[in-house]
Amino acid sequence: MRGLFITFEGNDGSGKSSALETILNQLKNEGYDVIYSREPGGSKVAEKIREVILDKDNLGMDDKTEALLYAASRREHINKTILPALNEGKIILCDRYIDSSLAYQGYARNLGIDEVYNMNQFATSGLLPDLTILVCVRPEVGLSRIKKDERDLDRLELEKMSFHQKVYEGYLKLADKFKDRIVVINGEQSKEKVVEDIEKVLYPLLKKYQK
Repeated sequence: MRGLFITFEGNDGSGKSSALETILNQLKNEGYDVIYSREPGGSKVAEKIREVILDKDNLGMDDKTEALLYAASRREHINKTILPALNEGKIILCDRYIDSSLAYQGYARNLGIDEVYNMNQFATSGLLPDLTILVCVRPEVGLSRIKKDERDLDRLELEKMSFHQKVYEGYLKLADKFKDRIVVINGEQSKEKVVEDIEKVLYPLLKKYQK
């Protein structure tokens, strides 16, 4: 029995990673065979590519190079982590996947959503999530949260507000384009309400999946 592939997306500071962690622990406690992964990363080679992508020393990286590195990382992630888990019937909760490339590089970097989608179709052999949870907040809200964390920002988090605004717009365009797969969650609510809204979308799908 094939497993389930569920991705969590969102602009920077949306709270998606925190919500994902809560959902992950909840499903484990309920007996689901669930694993966590992330992008960029999720496998040995992919994690090394992640270091290059997010390194602040690489601020001048070419936009197409950035998109290609994400696709290369994704290919490794799929082969080494995602497909083996799916073939074992596991549920995968993944922090970011193809939609991040479409929003960040396709739309915000102006490379074209369709162009980046086609590149990633090649890299992923057409593997798409069964469900994508998109946690969105206004860019100014997300960035204010990040600043409060008082941690080192990565290369993309250091981008100008105009870039983050385009990422936000890009995600909303994707939600409209892929209505059958992407569900938008208001990330400006309390964490408890965000998790509750995710549960309403997630559990009907899980009912079709045997523990």
